[in-house]
Amino acid sequence: MRRRRRREESDSLNLSFLDAISCGFGAIILLLVITLLFEPAAIQETRADVQGLIERLQKELQEIRGETKTLTIGINTPPSSEEQVLAQLKADLTRIRGQYQASVQPEPETAEIGQLRAARQQLTEEMRRLLANYRPPPKDTTVGGIPVDSEYIIFVIDNSGSMQSVWPTVLQKVKETLDVYPRIKGIQVFSSGGDYLLRGTARRWIPDSRTSRAQILRAMQDWPGTASNPTEGIVTAIDTFYEPGKRISVYVFGDDFQGRVIERVIQQVEAINKPDGQGQRRVRIHGIGFPTGQASANPVGFAAFMRALCDRSGGTFVALTQVDQGPRIIFRGP
Repeated sequence: MRRRRRREESDSLNLSFLDAISCGFGAIILLLVITLLFEPAAIQETRADVQGLIERLQKELQEIRGETKTLTIGINTPPSSEEQVLAQLKADLTRIRGQYQASVQPEPETAEIGQLRAARQQLTEEMRRLLANYRPPPKDTTVGGIPVDSEYIIFVIDNSGSMQSVWPTVLQKVKETLDVYPRIKGIQVFSSGGDYLLRGTARRWIPDSRTSRAQILRAMQDWPGTASNPTEGIVTAIDTFYEPGKRISVYVFGDDFQGRVIERVIQQVEAINKPDGQGQRRVRIHGIGFPTGQASANPVGFAAFMRALCDRSGGTFVALTQVDQGPRIIFRGP
Protein backbone atom coordinates (compact mmCIF):
# COMPACT_ATOMS: atom_id res chain seq x y z
CA MET A 1 0.00 0.00 0.00
CA ARG A 2 2.77 2.35 0.86
CA ARG A 3 4.60 1.76 -2.50
CA ARG A 4 1.55 2.56 -4.66
CA ARG A 5 0.94 5.82 -2.81
CA ARG A 6 4.49 6.95 -3.37
CA ARG A 7 4.22 6.16 -7.11
CA GLU A 8 1.01 8.13 -7.48
CA GLU A 9 2.59 11.14 -5.77
CA SER A 10 5.58 10.93 -8.12
CA ASP A 11 3.32 10.77 -11.23
CA SER A 12 1.41 13.87 -10.11
CA LEU A 13 4.59 15.79 -9.62
CA ASN A 14 5.89 14.88 -13.10
CA LEU A 15 2.66 15.94 -14.77
CA SER A 16 2.64 19.33 -13.14
CA PHE A 17 6.21 20.03 -14.27
CA LEU A 18 5.41 19.13 -17.90
CA ASP A 19 2.36 21.41 -17.84
CA ALA A 20 4.47 24.32 -16.61
CA ILE A 21 7.10 23.72 -19.23
CA SER A 22 4.46 23.46 -21.97
CA CYS A 23 2.82 26.69 -20.88
CA GLY A 24 6.19 28.44 -20.92
CA PHE A 25 6.93 27.29 -24.43
CA GLY A 26 3.46 28.28 -25.50
CA ALA A 27 3.89 31.77 -24.10
CA ILE A 28 7.21 32.17 -25.92
CA ILE A 29 5.68 31.00 -29.19
CA LEU A 30 2.78 33.43 -28.71
CA LEU A 31 5.19 36.34 -28.16
CA LEU A 32 7.13 35.40 -31.28
CA VAL A 33 3.94 35.27 -33.30
CA ILE A 34 2.82 38.70 -32.03
CA THR A 35 6.26 40.23 -32.69
CA LEU A 36 6.52 38.87 -36.20
CA LEU A 37 3.00 40.03 -36.85
CA PHE A 38 3.77 43.77 -36.21
CA GLU A 39 7.48 43.83 -37.28
CA PRO A 40 6.92 44.14 -41.07
CA ALA A 41 4.78 47.24 -40.61
CA ALA A 42 7.40 48.96 -38.40
CA ILE A 43 10.21 48.06 -40.75
CA GLN A 44 8.24 49.28 -43.74
CA GLU A 45 7.50 52.60 -42.02
CA THR A 46 11.16 53.07 -41.08
CA ARG A 47 12.26 52.30 -44.63
CA ALA A 48 9.78 54.84 -46.00
CA ASP A 49 11.07 57.55 -43.64
CA VAL A 50 14.68 56.84 -44.56
CA GLN A 51 13.86 56.86 -48.26
CA GLY A 52 12.09 60.22 -47.95
CA LEU A 53 15.04 61.68 -46.06
CA ILE A 54 17.44 60.48 -48.74
CA GLU A 55 15.33 62.00 -51.50
CA ARG A 56 15.10 65.34 -49.68
CA LEU A 57 18.86 65.46 -49.10
CA GLN A 58 19.54 64.60 -52.74
CA LYS A 59 17.25 67.45 -53.83
CA GLU A 60 19.02 69.92 -51.55
CA LEU A 61 22.38 68.71 -52.85
CA GLN A 62 21.31 69.35 -56.45
CA GLU A 63 20.15 72.87 -55.54
CA ILE A 64 23.46 73.64 -53.80
CA ARG A 65 25.42 72.34 -56.78
CA GLY A 66 23.38 74.56 -59.12
CA GLU A 67 24.00 77.67 -56.98
CA THR A 68 27.71 76.88 -56.78
CA LYS A 69 27.95 76.54 -60.56
CA THR A 70 26.17 79.87 -61.05
CA LEU A 71 28.54 81.66 -58.66
CA THR A 72 31.57 80.09 -60.33
CA ILE A 73 30.41 81.25 -63.75
CA GLY A 74 29.83 84.77 -62.40
CA ILE A 75 33.29 84.95 -60.89
CA ASN A 76 35.13 83.61 -63.93
CA THR A 77 33.16 85.65 -66.46
CA PRO A 78 34.94 88.97 -67.31
CA PRO A 79 32.87 92.14 -66.84
CA SER A 80 31.03 93.48 -69.84
CA SER A 81 32.09 96.64 -71.65
CA GLU A 82 29.30 98.59 -69.95
CA GLU A 83 30.51 97.49 -66.53
CA GLN A 84 34.09 98.47 -67.41
CA VAL A 85 32.98 101.92 -68.56
CA LEU A 86 30.94 102.37 -65.39
CA ALA A 87 33.89 101.38 -63.20
CA GLN A 88 36.19 103.80 -65.07
CA LEU A 89 33.69 106.65 -64.70
CA LYS A 90 33.42 105.99 -60.95
CA ALA A 91 37.22 106.06 -60.63
CA ASP A 92 37.44 109.32 -62.60
CA LEU A 93 34.71 110.88 -60.47
CA THR A 94 36.54 109.94 -57.27
CA ARG A 95 39.82 111.38 -58.60
CA ILE A 96 38.17 114.66 -59.71
CA ARG A 97 36.43 115.06 -56.37
CA GLY A 98 39.75 114.56 -54.59
CA GLN A 99 41.44 117.20 -56.74
CA TYR A 100 38.57 119.61 -56.19
CA GLN A 101 38.68 119.16 -52.43
CA ALA A 102 42.44 119.71 -52.42
CA SER A 103 42.13 122.85 -54.55
CA VAL A 104 39.45 124.53 -52.42
CA GLN A 105 41.28 123.96 -49.16
CA PRO A 106 43.18 127.12 -48.19
CA GLU A 107 46.89 126.52 -47.73
CA PRO A 108 48.43 127.87 -44.53
CA GLU A 109 51.00 130.59 -45.04
CA THR A 110 54.45 129.17 -44.43
CA ALA A 111 57.60 130.95 -43.37
CA GLU A 112 58.87 130.87 -46.96
CA ILE A 113 55.71 132.60 -48.23
CA GLY A 114 56.13 135.23 -45.55
CA GLN A 115 59.70 135.82 -46.65
CA LEU A 116 58.59 136.19 -50.27
CA ARG A 117 55.93 138.69 -49.26
CA ALA A 118 58.56 140.71 -47.40
CA ALA A 119 60.89 140.49 -50.41
CA ARG A 120 58.41 141.97 -52.88
CA GLN A 121 59.33 145.38 -54.28
CA GLN A 122 56.95 148.14 -55.13
CA LEU A 123 56.48 148.55 -58.88
CA THR A 124 57.61 151.83 -60.41
CA GLU A 125 55.61 153.85 -62.93
CA GLU A 126 57.94 152.60 -65.66
CA MET A 127 57.30 148.95 -64.72
CA ARG A 128 53.54 149.57 -64.65
CA ARG A 129 53.74 151.00 -68.13
CA LEU A 130 55.76 148.04 -69.39
CA LEU A 131 53.38 145.56 -67.79
CA ALA A 132 50.21 147.30 -68.94
CA ASN A 133 49.72 145.18 -72.07
CA TYR A 134 51.56 142.09 -70.86
CA ARG A 135 49.70 138.82 -70.36
CA PRO A 136 51.78 136.24 -68.50
CA PRO A 137 51.97 132.71 -69.90
CA PRO A 138 49.96 129.99 -68.14
CA LYS A 139 53.04 128.86 -66.23
CA ASP A 140 54.66 130.02 -63.04
CA THR A 141 55.79 133.66 -63.39
CA THR A 142 58.36 133.43 -60.64
CA VAL A 143 61.87 132.05 -60.52
CA GLY A 144 61.78 129.44 -57.76
CA GLY A 145 59.25 131.60 -55.91
CA ILE A 146 61.25 134.84 -56.38
CA PRO A 147 58.97 137.72 -57.44
CA VAL A 148 59.67 139.35 -60.79
CA ASP A 149 59.70 143.10 -60.10
CA SER A 150 63.06 144.57 -61.17
CA GLU A 151 64.03 146.70 -64.16
CA TYR A 152 67.64 145.47 -64.45
CA ILE A 153 69.09 141.98 -63.98
CA ILE A 154 72.66 140.92 -63.26
CA PHE A 155 73.74 137.26 -63.23
CA VAL A 156 76.77 136.23 -61.17
CA ILE A 157 77.39 132.62 -62.22
CA ASP A 158 79.91 130.11 -60.90
CA ASN A 159 81.39 128.58 -64.07
CA SER A 160 84.09 126.54 -62.34
CA GLY A 161 84.80 122.87 -63.02
CA SER A 162 82.35 121.54 -60.43
CA MET A 163 79.45 123.37 -62.12
CA GLN A 164 80.17 121.81 -65.52
CA SER A 165 78.39 118.61 -64.47
CA VAL A 166 75.10 120.56 -64.20
CA TRP A 167 75.79 123.19 -66.87
CA PRO A 168 72.74 122.28 -69.01
CA THR A 169 70.57 122.99 -65.96
CA VAL A 170 72.38 126.29 -65.35
CA LEU A 171 71.61 127.35 -68.92
CA GLN A 172 68.00 126.28 -68.51
CA LYS A 173 67.58 128.28 -65.27
CA VAL A 174 69.09 131.39 -66.87
CA LYS A 175 66.65 131.01 -69.76
CA GLU A 176 63.71 130.53 -67.38
CA THR A 177 64.73 133.61 -65.41
CA LEU A 178 64.82 135.70 -68.57
CA ASP A 179 61.56 134.21 -69.88
CA VAL A 180 59.50 135.26 -66.87
CA TYR A 181 60.60 138.89 -67.21
CA PRO A 182 58.35 140.35 -69.94
CA ARG A 183 60.51 143.39 -70.58
CA ILE A 184 63.45 144.91 -68.74
CA LYS A 185 65.83 147.78 -69.41
CA GLY A 186 69.17 146.01 -69.16
CA ILE A 187 71.02 142.73 -68.53
CA GLN A 188 74.57 141.88 -67.54
CA VAL A 189 76.37 138.57 -66.82
CA PHE A 190 79.45 138.08 -64.62
CA SER A 191 81.45 135.06 -63.59
CA SER A 192 81.89 134.48 -59.87
CA GLY A 193 85.35 136.02 -60.23
CA GLY A 194 83.95 139.26 -61.69
CA ASP A 195 84.73 138.60 -65.39
CA TYR A 196 82.22 139.71 -68.04
CA LEU A 197 80.59 137.05 -70.18
CA LEU A 198 80.56 139.44 -73.17
CA ARG A 199 83.77 141.44 -72.89
CA GLY A 200 82.55 143.97 -75.45
CA THR A 201 79.81 145.06 -73.02
CA ALA A 202 82.13 145.81 -70.07
CA ARG A 203 80.83 148.49 -67.68
CA ARG A 204 77.59 149.00 -69.60
CA TRP A 205 74.16 147.38 -69.71
CA ILE A 206 73.22 144.93 -72.46
CA PRO A 207 69.95 146.23 -73.99
CA ASP A 208 67.13 143.76 -73.55
CA SER A 209 65.88 142.05 -76.71
CA ARG A 210 65.26 138.56 -78.05
CA THR A 211 68.53 138.78 -79.95
CA SER A 212 70.59 139.80 -76.91
CA ARG A 213 69.04 137.08 -74.77
CA ALA A 214 69.86 134.45 -77.37
CA GLN A 215 73.39 135.86 -77.66
CA ILE A 216 73.91 135.52 -73.88
CA LEU A 217 72.75 131.91 -73.86
CA ARG A 218 74.95 131.02 -76.84
CA ALA A 219 77.99 132.62 -75.22
CA MET A 220 77.41 130.59 -72.07
CA GLN A 221 77.72 127.33 -74.00
CA ASP A 222 81.54 127.45 -73.86
CA TRP A 223 82.43 129.80 -71.03
CA PRO A 224 85.91 129.29 -69.51
CA GLY A 225 85.82 128.46 -65.80
CA THR A 226 87.08 130.63 -62.93
CA ALA A 227 87.12 130.40 -59.12
CA SER A 228 84.01 129.45 -57.19
CA ASN A 229 83.85 132.29 -54.65
CA PRO A 230 81.02 134.62 -55.82
CA THR A 231 82.09 137.54 -53.59
CA GLU A 232 84.21 139.26 -56.23
CA GLY A 233 81.47 139.03 -58.85
CA ILE A 234 78.81 140.44 -56.49
CA VAL A 235 80.98 143.35 -55.36
CA THR A 236 81.99 144.19 -58.94
CA ALA A 237 78.37 144.10 -60.13
CA ILE A 238 77.11 146.42 -57.38
CA ASP A 239 80.05 148.81 -57.49
CA THR A 240 79.89 149.13 -61.28
CA PHE A 241 76.18 149.26 -62.09
CA TYR A 242 74.39 150.73 -59.09
CA GLU A 243 72.67 154.05 -59.73
CA PRO A 244 70.06 155.75 -57.52
CA GLY A 245 66.50 155.11 -58.70
CA LYS A 246 67.31 151.89 -60.56
CA ARG A 247 65.72 148.67 -59.34
CA ILE A 248 68.35 145.99 -59.80
CA SER A 249 68.24 142.29 -58.94
CA VAL A 250 71.40 140.19 -58.76
CA TYR A 251 71.01 136.44 -59.30
CA VAL A 252 73.87 134.35 -57.90
CA PHE A 253 74.16 130.78 -59.27
CA GLY A 254 76.62 128.39 -57.64
CA ASP A 255 77.45 125.29 -55.64
CA ASP A 256 80.54 126.31 -53.65
CA PHE A 257 81.82 128.90 -51.19
CA GLN A 258 85.55 129.08 -50.54
CA GLY A 259 85.59 131.91 -48.00
CA ARG A 260 86.66 131.02 -44.49
CA VAL A 261 84.39 133.34 -42.46
CA ILE A 262 80.90 133.90 -43.83
CA GLU A 263 80.13 136.91 -41.64
CA ARG A 264 83.27 138.73 -42.75
CA VAL A 265 82.41 138.24 -46.43
CA ILE A 266 78.82 139.38 -45.85
CA GLN A 267 80.10 142.54 -44.19
CA GLN A 268 82.32 143.14 -47.22
CA VAL A 269 79.29 142.92 -49.53
CA GLU A 270 77.16 145.09 -47.23
CA ALA A 271 79.82 147.76 -47.28
CA ILE A 272 79.06 148.11 -51.02
CA ASN A 273 75.34 147.30 -50.89
CA LYS A 274 74.49 150.04 -48.39
CA PRO A 275 70.90 150.68 -47.23
CA ASP A 276 69.10 153.96 -47.88
CA GLY A 277 67.14 156.04 -45.38
CA GLN A 278 64.27 153.53 -45.47
CA GLY A 279 66.54 150.53 -44.97
CA GLN A 280 66.34 149.41 -48.61
CA ARG A 281 69.58 148.01 -50.05
CA ARG A 282 71.01 149.29 -53.32
CA VAL A 283 70.34 146.00 -55.08
CA ARG A 284 68.29 142.94 -54.22
CA ILE A 285 70.33 139.73 -54.12
CA HIS A 286 68.82 136.31 -54.88
CA GLY A 287 70.61 132.97 -54.84
CA ILE A 288 70.08 129.58 -56.50
CA GLY A 289 72.09 126.60 -55.29
CA PHE A 290 72.85 123.62 -57.54
CA PRO A 291 73.43 120.08 -56.14
CA THR A 292 76.41 119.13 -58.29
CA GLY A 293 77.56 116.33 -55.99
CA GLN A 294 81.21 117.13 -56.72
CA ALA A 295 83.75 116.35 -54.00
CA SER A 296 85.50 119.68 -54.59
CA ALA A 297 82.31 121.69 -53.99
CA ASN A 298 80.96 122.98 -50.71
CA PRO A 299 77.19 123.29 -51.23
CA VAL A 300 76.49 123.57 -47.50
CA GLY A 301 78.82 126.54 -47.21
CA PHE A 302 77.32 128.15 -50.30
CA ALA A 303 73.79 127.68 -48.94
CA ALA A 304 74.70 129.13 -45.54
CA PHE A 305 76.43 132.12 -47.15
CA MET A 306 73.64 132.88 -49.63
CA ARG A 307 70.83 132.44 -47.10
CA ALA A 308 72.37 135.02 -44.82
CA LEU A 309 73.27 137.38 -47.67
CA CYS A 310 69.84 137.16 -49.35
CA ASP A 311 68.06 137.69 -46.04
CA ARG A 312 70.00 140.90 -45.39
CA SER A 313 69.63 142.07 -49.00
CA GLY A 314 65.87 141.62 -49.26
CA GLY A 315 66.20 138.62 -51.54
CA THR A 316 65.44 134.90 -51.54
CA PHE A 317 67.62 131.81 -51.68
CA VAL A 318 66.38 128.69 -53.49
CA ALA A 319 68.21 125.33 -53.32
CA LEU A 320 67.46 122.97 -56.20
CA THR A 321 66.94 119.36 -55.11
CA GLN A 322 67.47 117.79 -58.53
CA VAL A 323 68.91 118.81 -61.84
CA ASP A 324 68.28 117.94 -65.48
CA GLN A 325 71.26 116.07 -66.89
CA GLY A 326 69.94 116.09 -70.45
CA PRO A 327 71.88 117.26 -73.52
CA ARG A 328 72.93 120.87 -73.82
CA ILE A 329 70.33 123.16 -75.38
CA ILE A 330 71.43 125.26 -78.34
CA PHE A 331 69.77 128.68 -78.17
CA ARG A 332 69.34 130.40 -81.48
CA GLY A 333 68.38 133.94 -82.30
CA PRO A 334 64.92 134.99 -83.40
